[in-house]
Amino acid sequence: MTPSVSAILRHPLKSIGREALNEVALTEGRWLPFDRKWAVAHERSKLDGGWAKKINFLRGVAAPALMAVEAKLDTATKALTLTHPNLEAVTVHPDLADDADTLIEWLHDLWPIDLPSPTQVYRAEDSNLTDVSGAWISINSTSSLKALSHRSGAELSMHRFRGNIWIDDLQPWAEASWVGHHVRIGDAVLEVKDQITRCKATMANPETGQRDVDVLETLNDLGHQEFGVYAEVIEGGTVALSASVEVL
Repeated sequence: MTPSVSAILRHPLKSIGREALNEVALTEGRWLPFDRKWAVAHERSKLDGGWAKKINFLRGVAAPALMAVEAKLDTATKALTLTHPNLEAVTVHPDLADDADTLIEWLHDLWPIDLPSPTQVYRAEDSNLTDVSGAWISINSTSSLKALSHRSGAELSMHRFRGNIWIDDLQPWAEASWVGHHVRIGDAVLEVKDQITRCKATMANPETGQRDVDVLETLNDLGHQEFGVYAEVIEGGTVALSASVEVL
């Protein structure tokens, strides 16, 4: 079967919420629109207005409960709605100071009290707040996920990996060989730059926000800690669900 897109996901607020899309317009040299556009900084953050390392923000690796948050962004109004199985839903405009305070209060029960306290919602001047500073998009394989699930003895959700584009009908782990190659996904062409090294955030169940599977141990048993790849858009275009995928 021809490989195709099975899911498109963005995460408007870094590490806090995921949102499924039916299609997305990708632009050359840019991030997936509104993916990691905002992040929540804490009292030890060192920020200068631009891109900053993930250690400066609230993350699921430190607070697994954050992994259970779901999001819905109105891109016209910038209204962001967040839901969690243990909290009432909240809607905020991340760029508004009063709403930022509301968001930080909402996060109170999800962020451990012994960690640096959240202080502000941060938005970089001309960058999204992805884990790497380049305008890269993450691509993942459902076949690799199934193989990893089988090896771990648990059915792993794709949301553990907070990827952008998921592809069906590849050979397991085939995407690892794409580094240095171009891939056409729908109308867009991307250059695959690197594999993605994973962290303890993947150990949390995104339905419950509780750590339940040692994904890193399972990956290490395979001799590595990578899952998925990063790619840069070199030809813009629309990517939609069921769009075909071809290594060029």
